[in-house]
Amino acid sequence: MPAPNEITVPQLNRLIGTPDCPEIIDICLPEDVADDPYLIPGASRHSHADLTGLAERLQNKRAVIVCQKGRKLSQGIAAWLASEGCEAEYLSGGMYAWRDSPETQRIPLAALPAPVNGATLWVTRHRPKIDRIACPWLIRRFVDRDARFLYVAPEEVAGVAERFGATPFDVEGTFWSHRGAACTFDTMLEEFTLTSEPLQRMALVVRAADTNRHDLHPAAAGLLALSVGLSRQFRNDQAQLAAGLPLYDALYRWARDGYDEGHDWPAARAQEAGKA
Repeated sequence: MPAPNEITVPQLNRLIGTPDCPEIIDICLPEDVADDPYLIPGASRHSHADLTGLAERLQNKRAVIVCQKGRKLSQGIAAWLASEGCEAEYLSGGMYAWRDSPETQRIPLAALPAPVNGATLWVTRHRPKIDRIACPWLIRRFVDRDARFLYVAPEEVAGVAERFGATPFDVEGTFWSHRGAACTFDTMLEEFTLTSEPLQRMALVVRAADTNRHDLHPAAAGLLALSVGLSRQFRNDQAQLAAGLPLYDALYRWARDGYDEGHDWPAARAQEAGKA
């Protein structure tokens, strides 16, 4: 019988990429991480020895604790957190079970930029439209939920990156940017090894809209229209980012669960049927 504070790999995998995903805390021992340097998408590392700090971090949040095998380390910490009033579960089978599932994805630790004050820090051009909202969505939902994004004048991106240790993106001539016909969203999927069908399906729409190649997907014109409309509503780029994230949440759920669904007006179909 499953434990009441246990979550399975399929259950957790279904939550990743959605706003309902719990905090995923990787407490694998350093030597285990050295042997297998990957993270579950959206997970963050925390020392198993810092229980007080972990409890403070997780107050009023739901969390999933992950160790190598899903046994004494994660089960013990999940139980300890519960005694402190935290809503904590452990991942059944741990990283081994996640790694061995054909449906899951893993992010190489080496792909993550060095954190700045505890989280990754990114910088790009101000007045975002598509890539510069889509990429922050991808990072916060699949890579680093606490990531921060700076929007500055185009000519100041390089200077801000150097001064503050930020990682520039969607800027010509930088690592995290367009490559050939691919847009920055594609680059991030490649570097973070995020290869699921829903994300690839979503990427086609983002690429088509961002590179003005609407022939690639019929949804591209709609995404462009919504993106331009969002940019006209907000003078503050951070406010626009906050408003844009739910747009990409919806696009992801379409790509995952509803991409083959159509829509029609029932009365029109009934009328056509009557003429037959």
